[in-house]
Amino acid sequence: MTRTPTDDSTLFTDPYRGLRVVVTGGGSGIGRAAAARFLELGAQVAVIDLDPAGAPEGAARVQADISDRAQVDRAVGECADALGGIDVVVNNAGVSAVGDVTTNDDAEWARVLSVNVTAIARVSAAALPHLRASEHAAIVNMSSIAATAGLQERALYAATKGAVQAMTMAMATDHLADGIRVNCVNPGTVATEFVDRMLQNFPDPVAERKALDARQPTGRMVTPQEVAETVVFLASPLNTSTAGTSLAVDGGMHGLRARPRPASTSNQESRT
Repeated sequence: MTRTPTDDSTLFTDPYRGLRVVVTGGGSGIGRAAAARFLELGAQVAVIDLDPAGAPEGAARVQADISDRAQVDRAVGECADALGGIDVVVNNAGVSAVGDVTTNDDAEWARVLSVNVTAIARVSAAALPHLRASEHAAIVNMSSIAATAGLQERALYAATKGAVQAMTMAMATDHLADGIRVNCVNPGTVATEFVDRMLQNFPDPVAERKALDARQPTGRMVTPQEVAETVVFLASPLNTSTAGTSLAVDGGMHGLRARPRPASTSNQESRT
């Protein structure tokens, strides 16, 4: 059972101090921003990544391919050893895919599903024994605006992120009695290396990037740091009653119907 904030007054003043956090895909983008923010708040962090060299200084770096169960089991064990246990898992790692249902072959469907969906089950299953021993256990999964809004040329990617959102609800139901809270974040389009790679699949990457900025009601893409703040919020030991929740960090893209407007460079720079 999770400990309530009233059980320990220090939770109100320094809730993240000593929290043991594992972040997949923490070598770049949203994962790196989340790992860095946890470290700033006093948490202990371990990063699992194909190339963990980009993880923020102070994080334990563990190399693994999360599409391989044996590597996941080994990596989660190494993280638990490095941190002395696990309180929080951030299932952030993912890959992109562009196209409609005629574009991606069966092998590509299997690859993207393995990384974006099945890997969440692999990592979470390996971490469960450690999470059950924690007083502040939480899992934060990374979904996407693609799960809730029909985006053009994103059929495979959207399918995986819709699955993440559904799996989050099932996991939250399955493990709440274990004292483990499970939630997810639905970012809009985020200005990361991940998006830069995705844009290379379009005929005109520069024009497509401008279109991504323009379709956000704010006139710009979301920053990794903005998503990281939401991840940190959901992982907080103070949020003992937050479970089975999906939080959008999308500049209003899902719920608002503002007119598209040009991206504002100054607005972007003021928030990064």
